[in-house]
Amino acid sequence: MYRRDDIDRVRAGTNLADLVGAVTTVKRQGRSMVAVCPFHQEKTASLSIDPGRGLYYCFGCQAKGDVFTFVEETQGLSFNEAVEALARNAGITLTVDPGAAKRRGEHDELVAAVRSAVEFFHRRLKSAPDAGPARSYLRGRGYGQELVDQYHLGYSPDEQGWDALVRALRSSGHKDRTMEGAGLARRGRGGKLYDVFRGRLMFPINDLRGDPVGFGARILGEGTPKYINSAESRIYQKGRLLYGLDTARSLIARSGEAIVVEGYTDVIAFHQAGLGNAVATCGTALGEGHFDLLRRFADRIVLAFDADQAGAGAALRGDELETPVRLDLDLRVAEMPAGMDPADLLAAGRMEDLVSAVKGSRPLLQFRIDREAEAHDLSEPEARARAVRKLAPLVARVADDVARTEYIRYLARKLGVEVQTVAAAVGRRPAVAETTTTPPESADRRAQEDLLRVIIENPPELERAEIDPSWVTDEELAVLLPLLQALRAEVPAGTRLPIESVEADDQVRTRLLELAFDRRPLPADMLEPVERVRRRAAGAELATLREQLEAMEPGSEEHSDALRRLIALERMRRGGGGGDEA
Repeated sequence: MYRRDDIDRVRAGTNLADLVGAVTTVKRQGRSMVAVCPFHQEKTASLSIDPGRGLYYCFGCQAKGDVFTFVEETQGLSFNEAVEALARNAGITLTVDPGAAKRRGEHDELVAAVRSAVEFFHRRLKSAPDAGPARSYLRGRGYGQELVDQYHLGYSPDEQGWDALVRALRSSGHKDRTMEGAGLARRGRGGKLYDVFRGRLMFPINDLRGDPVGFGARILGEGTPKYINSAESRIYQKGRLLYGLDTARSLIARSGEAIVVEGYTDVIAFHQAGLGNAVATCGTALGEGHFDLLRRFADRIVLAFDADQAGAGAALRGDELETPVRLDLDLRVAEMPAGMDPADLLAAGRMEDLVSAVKGSRPLLQFRIDREAEAHDLSEPEARARAVRKLAPLVARVADDVARTEYIRYLARKLGVEVQTVAAAVGRRPAVAETTTTPPESADRRAQEDLLRVIIENPPELERAEIDPSWVTDEELAVLLPLLQALRAEVPAGTRLPIESVEADDQVRTRLLELAFDRRPLPADMLEPVERVRRRAAGAELATLREQLEAMEPGSEEHSDALRRLIALERMRRGGGGGDEA
């Protein structure tokens, strides 16, 4: 769709490290940069980034590509849509093929419609007569004009005909199918398009990039449901969205801690209390997708729920998920003062209580043990036994041996049961399924990999070295050597090989990227891996020659030639130089 030179300008004008940093935490590691991979669940950073060449590769899930691939995979865009998005960020004007100037990606159309709806609802809240009750409600909660503007709060009118938003969006040029696709409107039995949200306080929900993708809508006065949310769509997946994360992610990454609350007003309350690392789920229970999203930025997650039974229940269910255990997340619970939620505390001017609750948070399992103990009459043996049976499986999921032992002791003290009894109930079950370990790679293969990595680096001193293709005996690596040698012939010495230009199948390109992003340090003497492989090759040939010499007749010409070769190889292996002279 777009000219190749425009695409190349967009690629050159985009910093891959900044792009990755918008969705996950990026850290410098030596000469390269690494990040927690956004494409799979992991504990440690395995995504390697080469900003200079604009390439990334994950050693955990083998995700790979360039700036366009990254945007396609993380934002669900087509290639053309990714080019358009990056061009806008880089301030580059694209030239399209004739007849394509009016075409826009579906994703951008949906986001544009939601953005227009945000502005429509926001204007209605600030000035429309029918939004008076909404303005009164917000003033009663301590929300001034600054807060309303900061969070782009709005009001959805409930006019006769139920199509105020539809008419406004049509007048702005948005298509009916786009309104339906964005979850803003739906058709009635007669086929008429009408507004989904009516007579509600509107909370815009943004994706990680800050683009509006949906709404949370609160009823004013009595009625049910209290909140409704946008329907699932191409741009709105509630299982992978957290309200406020677009603005909170920087602070979360710096502090290493995220606070998860129940509602939109709770997020605003925490932010006003100086805890800008608070986020909320969007009308759904906290699930694996949310943990997967948060672990990119933090390893400590504090659940700050209401003090009522519903809030406590949500916290209790959190540890039934395997994801926090698998990702080694420090999951904790901060309890609010009885009878008040964070928004109530903000309205009462008790913001210091929010800060204290977070500082006093307890590990989730300890919270669970305490709550379960409170629910049983521990003076009865049967009740103590039921509590042990209920809690032992949770303690068994603690992966760390020391922590598991301490929780066994804590549970025994809390319930008034012998430590041995609790330990027997817990057993030694691992927290997650055991993973098999792969045997270490052979020294020969590692040496040959290092040789290829040196060739990719292409240092000037490599011109002095002669590399015999027979030295690379690993079948997989032997396929790569001629490709790299061909690239060497095309670039000056001292220039890193442009492996992204290699024309080969996906498996070969993946292996090249693995070598290029290998984190093992190469020696200061870049020729050392060359010598190491040469000596290993000489050693392998020596072993073969010795076997052959035993079968030869001493004094024969064949024996003498083989002996001279053996002596030369011995010198080569010791680093004394090559050659066939005796």
